[in-house]
Amino acid sequence: MSAVADVRPEIEVVERPKTGLLLRMLQFSIRNPLGAAGALVIVIMFVMALLADFIAPYDPVANAFDRLHQPPSAENWFGTDQFGRDVFSRIVYGARTALLVGFVSSVVGATIGLVLGVASAYFGGRVDLIFQRVLDIFMAFPLIIMALAVIAIFGTGAQNVIIAITIPFIPRCARVVRSAALSIRELPYIDAARANGFSHSRIILRHMVPNVMAPFLIMITAFVGQAILLEASLSYLGLGVQEPTPAWGLMLQGGAEEYAESAPWIAIFPGIAISLAVFGFSLFGDAVRDELDPKLRSQ
Repeated sequence: MSAVADVRPEIEVVERPKTGLLLRMLQFSIRNPLGAAGALVIVIMFVMALLADFIAPYDPVANAFDRLHQPPSAENWFGTDQFGRDVFSRIVYGARTALLVGFVSSVVGATIGLVLGVASAYFGGRVDLIFQRVLDIFMAFPLIIMALAVIAIFGTGAQNVIIAITIPFIPRCARVVRSAALSIRELPYIDAARANGFSHSRIILRHMVPNVMAPFLIMITAFVGQAILLEASLSYLGLGVQEPTPAWGLMLQGGAEEYAESAPWIAIFPGIAISLAVFGFSLFGDAVRDELDPKLRSQ
C-alpha cells in the first residue's frame, strides 16, 4: 500500500446570491425602462381581461337605444356607441378577445415553427432544401394577405381568425429558429447522442429544442403584438370577430367613418387601446431580446 498521503485539493464552492422576484423586476426596470413600461401595459391588459366582470360598469352587449351617442361623462367614461352600449365596458371586455387571439395564435404558430425549424436544421440536405423553398413561398405573402386568404377558405369567427393568424406565423418562426439550430447541430453532444443510438425525435425535442428557446421566446413576444393588430384589421374589414362580441377592431369599424364627426369617441378610444397594446408588446419584446441575447446584454 502506498505511503503517499491522499491529498485532495479542497474546492471552494461559491454560491451565487439568490435574488428575489421583486429585486429582479427592479433590476429589469432599471436596465430597460421602456421594456418595463411595455410590461406595465401588458399587466393592465391582463387585469382588464381577467377582471372584466368586475371592472366594466355595464353589460358590453346590452343595447340602450335611449342613450345613443352619449359623449364621455361621469356615467359613461368613454361615452356610448351607435347602439347605446358603453364604450368603456366594451374596451375592457375587448381585452379578452385581443389577448385570446394574440396569445393562442402566437404560441401555437411559434411552437409549430419551432419544431419544424429545428427538424429542418437537424436533417439538413435535401429535406432542408425543400423545406426552405416551401417557407419562401409562404413568406412571399404579407401577413395580412395570407390571413385574408385563410379567412376566405375557413370563414369568419374567432376560431377561424386564430387559424388565419397562426398559419403566417409558422414560417417566420421556423426560419429564425432554423438559423439558431444550424450551429447547435454541429456541437459534440449532438454527435454523441447519435452515436448512442438516440432516435431523431429524442435528439430534436430533448437536445436541440431547449437550446433555441431564446429566439423562440423573443418571437412569441413579437408575434402577440402583430396578432392583436391583425385581429383588429380583420375585424375592421368585417372578416374577423362578429357582432355583438366586444372586439377593438370591430368597435373601430362601427365608429371610424359614419360617426367620425358626430361621435368621434366611438373610434378614438378603441384606436388608443389597439395602439397601446401593440406598443406595449413591442417594447417588452425588445427588452426580452436584449435580456436573452448575450451580445446585446454585454454592450
